[in-house]
Amino acid sequence: MTTTQVRHSCTRGPLIAAEGINGVGKTYLTKRAIDALDDKPLMLDGFSQRTTGRPGLDKLLLRALREASAGDPFLRGGAPLADALILLAIKRHDLDTVVPALSSGRAVAEGRSVDSTAVCQALLLHPDNPDAALRTATALLDLASSYRPLPDLTILVTDDAAQAVARAQQRDQCVLTTEQAVFMRDAAALYERVAATDPARYRVVDRRSVGEHEAAEQIRAWIHGARTGLGCVREPWQGPGARCMCCGRRGDAAPA
Repeated sequence: MTTTQVRHSCTRGPLIAAEGINGVGKTYLTKRAIDALDDKPLMLDGFSQRTTGRPGLDKLLLRALREASAGDPFLRGGAPLADALILLAIKRHDLDTVVPALSSGRAVAEGRSVDSTAVCQALLLHPDNPDAALRTATALLDLASSYRPLPDLTILVTDDAAQAVARAQQRDQCVLTTEQAVFMRDAAALYERVAATDPARYRVVDRRSVGEHEAAEQIRAWIHGARTGLGCVREPWQGPGARCMCCGRRGDAAPA
């Protein structure tokens, strides 16, 4: 969440996102890191885990997108910009549901956040032009930040794309097409380029050079450190003088 003008020691918890292509181990490593923390964050499932439970607005939107994508594992419904807006609406809904936890001082870890939407939809719009895809991904993140504050910390897990494809196929008991495997490879490269544009927000753990134990420990330390130095967050469209969504303090530093 990065939309503050006046920074003070806000009482809220941090919003943290775990990102990366399917099969890199982001969910496994994040859960392992969280298990090692005394003050455990609230875990918010990624899109792929939302197939059960009582239907809510997020599940209904996701169901519509799944139906439009005809079972595509990357939720490609054929209209990338419209798909992006649906996914951003789900992420806005996610924020609405976790504001009470953040306000109580608890950390929240998102299985995926707006970065996944930006990367995947930009790649669909520019499948053969990596530079155009990068520009579009950053533009989509700017658009997302007008809907909701961005995460305080985004942890990107990377790995050799072929290894990630193999893990994803084994985990999901499926065989990806050549086109789907290429899409994952290109998404992995674009994630890393997007992360390089915002080093203050991203932390990258590369499984090509870091073992499982060390990777989990890095993630644990990053999540623990995200609790310090948090500023207030406000609805993006309300301007810098609005009250913090979590502690109620006004942007002009007047008492809440």
